[in-house]
Amino acid sequence: MTGRIRIIVVDDSVVVRRVVSEVLSEDPELEVVGTASNGKLALAKLEQTPADVVTLDFEMPELDGLQTLAAIRKRSPRLPVIMFSTATRRGAAATIDALSLGASEYVTKPDGGGLASTRECIKADLIPKIKALCVRPATMPIPRPRFGADAERATAIAIGVSTGGPPALQELIGALPTLPVPVFIVQHMPPLFTTMLAARLALASKRPVVEATSGMRVVAGHVYLAPGDHHLVVERGALRVNKDAPECSCRPSVDVLFRSVANAYGAGALGVVMTGMGSDGTRGSEAIRERGGAVLVQDRATSVVWGMPGAVVRAGAATAVLPLSALVGEIARRAGAG
Repeated sequence: MTGRIRIIVVDDSVVVRRVVSEVLSEDPELEVVGTASNGKLALAKLEQTPADVVTLDFEMPELDGLQTLAAIRKRSPRLPVIMFSTATRRGAAATIDALSLGASEYVTKPDGGGLASTRECIKADLIPKIKALCVRPATMPIPRPRFGADAERATAIAIGVSTGGPPALQELIGALPTLPVPVFIVQHMPPLFTTMLAARLALASKRPVVEATSGMRVVAGHVYLAPGDHHLVVERGALRVNKDAPECSCRPSVDVLFRSVANAYGAGALGVVMTGMGSDGTRGSEAIRERGGAVLVQDRATSVVWGMPGAVVRAGAATAVLPLSALVGEIARRAGAG
């Protein structure tokens, strides 16, 4: 993308619209080209003003955030939309709904702290996500993996995912056949959000999907999701969660999960790195490959953001790079499920 990133800010609060617009406009790479106080006005604005990304509140008069998102997706299936959420059970449920409807990302509004806290949230959370969604990295040849051959029979599957993850996980977990091995997932999300996601994945897949807790026994065919703000560590036969320091600025961290799965399952570990910002999962993927396991990576075309998968590829730690639809068959094959 050339030139500044064009943004439309949609929120029924005049204060929020003003603060978001001011902070975004301070960045030389961004330009706020319009604002709207409800969904109807936002849709009209989009008809008149070209935009590269929309920030969208949930609770608005006339047309709320979910209704507006559905209308945007009918008109512009690939336009990045970032939802403004609240860190409450209701906000978490609405966010999972929005991601299922095609929202690209979400930002949680700070709970208290006033305008200073809101400005910091915009700088630290919203701006990096806007840039990640709108700036496409230069294409690069896929390097040859720097590890030797891996064992193809998987005895455990570990999945790491971030931006764009919930709908990708629903598609993947929902399409997988019954597996004779356990599945462990890190999705970068705060508490409550992971609880809602586990419930949504269970509905989509008709299989046991639970938020992990310390001491939980590992059962083949079950799916275990790292709880928000906790690392997930897999030990042979049991799970442990902790609040050790973040890695790659993340807690839960994919690196922590992958390293533990490599230690517990050795050459039987199968890592899967899917859409997401940053590089979390690269060191963990290297640990899996060093123990003789395999790492599958989602390709650029089907990733919302090719940050985490691309980092694994650039490190030479990917066994194979596949579109989302092909990951299902390859995981099932390696796990001995057909």
